Amino acid sequence: MTTTLRTAVVIGCGTTGTSLALALGLAGVRVTLVDEDPRALEEAVSLGAGTAWTPGQPPADLVVVATAPSAVVDALHSAQSRGLGHVYTDTAGTKDIVCAEAELRGCDLKGYVPGHPLAGSDAAARDTAAAGRFTGRPWVVCPYETTPDWALETMDALIEVCGAYRIDLAPHVHDRIVAELSHGPHLIAAALATRFADSSEAFLGLAGNGLRDAVRSAGGDPWLWGDVLAHNAGPVADVLDRVAEQLARAAAILREGDACAPLELAPTLEEGRRGHAALQRAGERRTLRDAPAGDRV
Repeated sequence: MTTTLRTAVVIGCGTTGTSLALALGLAGVRVTLVDEDPRALEEAVSLGAGTAWTPGQPPADLVVVATAPSAVVDALHSAQSRGLGHVYTDTAGTKDIVCAEAELRGCDLKGYVPGHPLAGSDAAARDTAAAGRFTGRPWVVCPYETTPDWALETMDALIEVCGAYRIDLAPHVHDRIVAELSHGPHLIAAALATRFADSSEAFLGLAGNGLRDAVRSAGGDPWLWGDVLAHNAGPVADVLDRVAEQLARAAAILREGDACAPLELAPTLEEGRRGHAALQRAGERRTLRDAPAGDRV
């Protein structure tokens, strides 16, 4: 790495922005923070994530926009107009619309490197923020064709400081991947969890860990998730259509009450078992890769 980060501005003090600021600060980077919510800014400062940005500061080496997708382009355009930094990036969980809107808005694309750290969803609460949030995790970068090397070098410095590793993807490819791995499953989990919103504690006390695991992601912030889903509408809808088709077919088989029902359901159940096994293997390989050398067997 040839670029050294000395100063950074983080716009947005949710879990992602605060965690990123903590990681930068731990590496000796001087971080200043921006958030429209004074309480959010105060909480992030109290956690040691940095100091509040003030007018008159010289341009930072890097500006990170860590807001919801719908707010990224406004925040980016404003930051560039005020000359807050030399290189800009974002952490939004969708990329295709954000990248297109930045171009249409007239943002400086040479200094902007769209990005997305795949380290869990953002949240307004900062009590789960941690400097190690990105360690060993992939960080997707979606550079424009005109993105200069010096901007990418600054992005590499950020990713290295956070302990992540870089993956380059086209924006539309990124969005289809996260629709399959995160956005679609989240909405499916939310739909399943709605079944229990008004259930009695006595009834829910009979639930096993399998159900709790299945709906765990449904605990995310509804407004933030709604924003993400709306910005990745097409790919997410495609995922939901495919799952709905499978479920509708299974429901039809069960309603028929045919003696062949177990045989007819078997392909879906077997494919589900194979998918579960594949996810388990991938998770185990990632755990092994991320473990300290002395902990590896």
